[in-house]
Amino acid sequence: MTSDAVPPHDAVIKCVVWDIDNTLLDGVYLESAGQSRPADPVLAGVLRELAGRGILQALASRNPPEAADYVRAVTGAEFAAVECGWGSKAEAVARIVADLDIPANAIAFIDDDMLERAEVAAALPDVLVLTPEDAAEAADWPQFSPAVVTAEARRRGQLYAERRQRQEAARVFGGSRAEFLRKIGTRITISPARQDDLARLHELSVRTHQLNSGGQPVTESELAAVMASAEHQVATLRLADDFGDDGLVGAAILARDGTAPLVMMSCRALGRGALDVLLAWMCHAGAEAGATELAVPCLVTDRNVPMRLALAAAGLRADPAAVAADGRAIFTRSLRGELPVIPDWVTVRATP
Repeated sequence: MTSDAVPPHDAVIKCVVWDIDNTLLDGVYLESAGQSRPADPVLAGVLRELAGRGILQALASRNPPEAADYVRAVTGAEFAAVECGWGSKAEAVARIVADLDIPANAIAFIDDDMLERAEVAAALPDVLVLTPEDAAEAADWPQFSPAVVTAEARRRGQLYAERRQRQEAARVFGGSRAEFLRKIGTRITISPARQDDLARLHELSVRTHQLNSGGQPVTESELAAVMASAEHQVATLRLADDFGDDGLVGAAILARDGTAPLVMMSCRALGRGALDVLLAWMCHAGAEAGATELAVPCLVTDRNVPMRLALAAAGLRADPAAVAADGRAIFTRSLRGELPVIPDWVTVRATP
């Protein structure tokens, strides 16, 4: 397949799942007979290029687990998910989709074996299935060219590696979620958006689906106009802990009257208290501005159930029978009574 024959696929790819033998490696791992197999120079270069654009990399291979460590060493890559074993390749890719919580149509799978490709294509028809020859040219295709590449995007592989370590620590921890967040030194900073945040805020509006109330991308110029408005606050949320610094993972637009036209959060922050904190801050900021009610119009979709659950957990309620013609429900809560507590490991800044 040449670069003039780009396969029909509308979604931007967020994760590439690689086979190892005769794909990322120049040869077969188990047939090395004590000789080190080098990385395929072309495909390893493609991997690094795509990773630099914020596209996650993963492995699905019929090999022992130590093969993944070897590939990490010879490619220098961070893999967000690894499935090495002897089971179905389609099932391995499906587990990666579930583990990373990425839609199947945002996944590309690369394998030299025609039967493996056919199995994945039949079981997961939304996945973009490619040969190594295809992959050698894929960096030039629009599906592998996100519109915005931020500093956070370039670190995405590292951030997912830190996520795995955090999840393992949570698995063995015996206390509550709040106790775990404190134990690992969770640090959240809420502050007004800066001009140099615009690219990242646009990226969040494009990439977030589960934790996005608006449901539509917001351009940098639109965000800049809101930031310049005296009637709105644009707040950013940055998240870090002892495992690493995730950077800017969430944001909200809040009007003086207590209406929040946009709340969005990276899925990396899910379960880490960040959205709860952002909603708590919105209650306090709205009350300080003189609003008597916080109102969050939220597009009702199958994918943003986690956002709607978070709104409900924060005390916001919507009339299920009052969904507007544009598909939005208005989640509201009074700001007259007791407001939610903001944890002491949260820093709120009045200036950027």
